Amino acid sequence: MSELGTAEERAAKERRGPASAHRGGPPHAAIGVPTDKSQDFVAGAKRLLRLLHPERLVVWTTIALAVGSVVLNAIGPKILGTATDIVFGGFFSRQIPAGVTQEQAAEALRARGQDQVADVLAAMDHVVPGQGVDFAALGRILLVVLALYLVAAALQLLQGRLLTGAVNRTIFRLRSDVEDKLHRLPLPYFDGQPRGELLSRVTNDIDNVAQSLQQTLSQLLTSLLTVVAMVSMMVWISPLLALIALVTIPVTMLVTAAIGKRSQTHFVQQWKSTGEVNAVVEETFTGHELVKVFGRRVEADRAFAERNDQLHHASFRAQFISGIIMPTMMFIGNLNYVAIAVVGGLRVASGTMSLGDVQAFIQYSRQFTQPLTQVASMANLMQSGVASAERVFAVLDADEQEPDSGTPVRIDDPRGKVAFEDVSFSYRDDTPLIEDLDLVVEPGQTVAIVGPTGAGKTTLVNLVLRFYELKGGRITLDGVDITSMTRTDLRSRIGMVLQDTWLFAGSIRDNIAYGRPGASEEEVLEAARATYVDRFVHSLPDGYDTLLNAEADNISAGERQLITIARAFLAQPSLLILDEATSSVDTRTELLVQQAMAALRSDRTSFVIAHRLSTIRDADLILVMEEGRIVEQGSHAELLAAGGAFATLYAAQFAGAVDPDDETVGVGATV
Repeated sequence: MSELGTAEERAAKERRGPASAHRGGPPHAAIGVPTDKSQDFVAGAKRLLRLLHPERLVVWTTIALAVGSVVLNAIGPKILGTATDIVFGGFFSRQIPAGVTQEQAAEALRARGQDQVADVLAAMDHVVPGQGVDFAALGRILLVVLALYLVAAALQLLQGRLLTGAVNRTIFRLRSDVEDKLHRLPLPYFDGQPRGELLSRVTNDIDNVAQSLQQTLSQLLTSLLTVVAMVSMMVWISPLLALIALVTIPVTMLVTAAIGKRSQTHFVQQWKSTGEVNAVVEETFTGHELVKVFGRRVEADRAFAERNDQLHHASFRAQFISGIIMPTMMFIGNLNYVAIAVVGGLRVASGTMSLGDVQAFIQYSRQFTQPLTQVASMANLMQSGVASAERVFAVLDADEQEPDSGTPVRIDDPRGKVAFEDVSFSYRDDTPLIEDLDLVVEPGQTVAIVGPTGAGKTTLVNLVLRFYELKGGRITLDGVDITSMTRTDLRSRIGMVLQDTWLFAGSIRDNIAYGRPGASEEEVLEAARATYVDRFVHSLPDGYDTLLNAEADNISAGERQLITIARAFLAQPSLLILDEATSSVDTRTELLVQQAMAALRSDRTSFVIAHRLSTIRDADLILVMEEGRIVEQGSHAELLAAGGAFATLYAAQFAGAVDPDDETVGVGATV
C-alpha cells in the first residue's frame, strides 16, 4: 500500500478514537478492556448506602420497627422459660405431700442422700406441694407469648413493606441518574466503550444492586439487632454461659473475613466477565450477516466460548468460596450449642440455675448464632452487590462533556450562515487532525466535502454539531458562537441524514413524525410526498401504518433512506448535513433520493459529504480535504478546470481502469 494509504488508515483510526481497535474490526473482537484497579468494598458499600439518604425518614422508621420486633422476640424465650418452670415445678409438687413445705421436702431428700435432687427442688420458684401443674398460669403465659410474637410479626411485616418501597425508589433514582448521566457524557466516551459492556453496567449491574439491597438490608438490620438483644438477655440470665457463647463472635468474624476477602476478587471478575460476554453477544449478533459472509462463525464461537468459560470459572469460584461461609458458621454454632447444653445442665443439677433459664438460654444461643450465620451467608450477596455498584459508579463518575453556557444565546431569525474561524481539532493531543481551518458558508449554499478516508470530512460536521469540542478557534452559526448556545437548541436547528439509516420499531408514520414532535398529520404527509416516500408507501400492506421491525429490514435500503430524509424534511432545519446519504442504494433509487435531497436542501444551508462525485455536480461550493486541511475549493467546473486534487479524484472514478502502482490514482481509489 502507498504511504498515502498508510497515512489515511492511521488518520482514520485516530478519527474513530480509542475504540477503533474493538469496534472497527470483526464483531466478535469487541471486548471491553477490564480495569486492573482493585475494588474497595468498604468505600463502595458506604457510597451505596448513601444512595438511601433521601429515604432517611423511612429508614429510621424501619429501624424503630426492627428494634420493637427484635425486643418482643427477645422477651418471648424468657417468658417461655417461666412456663417450663411451671410445668417442671408442677411435676415436683405432685411428689410432695400437701402440708409439707418446699424446704422440708428438700431436707428430707438430703437426709436420704439425694443432694442433687434436693438442690434442684430448693432452686424452684413454682412449687406448691400437692398441687401439680398450674394450668391457668401456664395458659396465661402462653397467651402472652402468642401476643408478643404476633405483634413482632406485624412489625416485621410493616418494616419489610417500608424498606421494599425505599429500596425500589432508590433504584428508580439510580436508574434515572445513570440515564441522565449517559446524556451528559461526550461522544468519545461511547467510542471507547463496547456497547455490550456499557449495556451490562446499566442493566445487569443495576438489577444486581437492587437485588442485593432488597435481600440484605432488612435481614442485615434485623440480624445485627437480634445479636445485640440476644447477648443482652444471655448476660442477664447467666454471665458464665454468655461468655461461652460470645467466644463464637471473634471466631465467626475471622472466618467470615478470611473467606469474604478471597471471594471478593472473584465477584469482581464475575461481573467484569458478564460485561465481556454481553459485549461479544451484542456485537456478534449485531454483525450477524458479516460473520456469516466472511465465514467467521468458528472464530466468533471461540471468542464467546473463551469469555463464557472465564465467566463460568469466576462465578463458580465466587459462589463456592462464599458458600463455604454458611456450613462453617453452622458447625461453629453447633459446637457452641453443645458447650452451653453441657455447662447449663451441670448448673441445673447444682441448683444454681432453673431448667427454664437453661431452656431460654439455649433458645437465645440458637437465635444468637442464627443471625451471625445469616450475616455470613449474605456476605456473597453483599460482595456481589458492591462489585456491581462500583461498576455503575464508574459510569456516574466518568468525565462529562462541557456544560452549556449559563446564559445561552438564541437565534431569533435563523438564516444558516456557518463560519469556521481558525479551527483546530485532534482526537489525540499528539496527533493533529484539523489545524487553522477557515471557512465561510453563506445562507442557502450547498457545500460538498470530498476527500480520502480519514481526511476529516465527517469530523468537520461533527464539530458543527458539538459532538466534539474544539482545541482552538471557534465556529459560528449566524454570527453566534455555537458554544454560547445550548446543545439542544443548536442541534434542533440542524437536520442530519446519514449513510447508516436509523429507524425504530414502529409505523412508517411514527418514524417520519419523530423529526418534529407535535407535527400534524398533513405536515407528515407533505414531508412524505416531498421526499417520494408517498410513491412506495401505498404499495405496502398497511400504508403509513406499516410496522417496521427492530432492524427495519422489512423494507429496502433505499426506502429506509427516503424515510430518514422525510424525517429531516419535517424537522424544517436551517442547516442540513448529508453524510454519504446515497452510498448504499441502487442507481434508480439514488435518483429518487437525489430529488428528495434537492427538495430538502431548498432554501437551506447544506453540507454534503459524498464519495460519488457525480452526486455533487450542482453544489455551490466543493471543498477538497486532505489530512484535515482544505486543499481546494470551488465549483465543480472550476475544480475540474484547475486540474488539481479534485480532478485527480474525478478522473480516478470515471476514467476506467487505472494503474494500481500510480500513487496519485491511489488517492481516488480510496474514495
